[in-house]
Amino acid sequence: MNGKRNNHISVYQLCLVAMAVVMNAAGAQLALTLRLPVYLDSIGTILAGAMLGPVYGMLPSLLSGIVLGMTIDIYSLYFAPAGMIVGLMSGLAWKMNLAEKGRLWLAAAVVAVPGTLVSSVICAVVFGGITSSGSMFLVQLLARTPLGMTASIFVVQVVTDYLDRFISLFFVMVLLHTLPYDLKRKWKGELRHGDSTKPL
Repeated sequence: MNGKRNNHISVYQLCLVAMAVVMNAAGAQLALTLRLPVYLDSIGTILAGAMLGPVYGMLPSLLSGIVLGMTIDIYSLYFAPAGMIVGLMSGLAWKMNLAEKGRLWLAAAVVAVPGTLVSSVICAVVFGGITSSGSMFLVQLLARTPLGMTASIFVVQVVTDYLDRFISLFFVMVLLHTLPYDLKRKWKGELRHGDSTKPL
């Protein structure tokens, strides 16, 4: 029936996951090269979460974490679980219709906070607050204050993660508004042979 999802992942959806991995890698490389205080490594993950839902939304971060960890940035491998949570929460945010202009700030919070908690623990416990991110110089500065290392990591992560997720969500929202309607339905697994490609 029209609008009903298939139970298995399609070729279009596999292509979307692959494209999301490339988008994550490209964004991460850009942020790493320019030493930006944001990461830009979750745009593809958020796109996959929006189109494929919470479960499949976790795949791009897992795969890009492995690829980046084995090539240009070993830290990416360790932070893959945080990225997977971003994919999960992105799918849930889209299901709850939070990713709209008036509520984009709320969607960014829903997507950012759970991942921030995980990444802060990883950063503090595994790396002692030192990673390849451009925001780490802020951590080192705050760590010299009464906040200490762990609290400094969390404070910086909350700010930078929220900004990063807001930018990524905005980019994905604009992208989805410009893509053809039938392509989005194919990515969602809703479009079958003979289905109408006109917006409902």
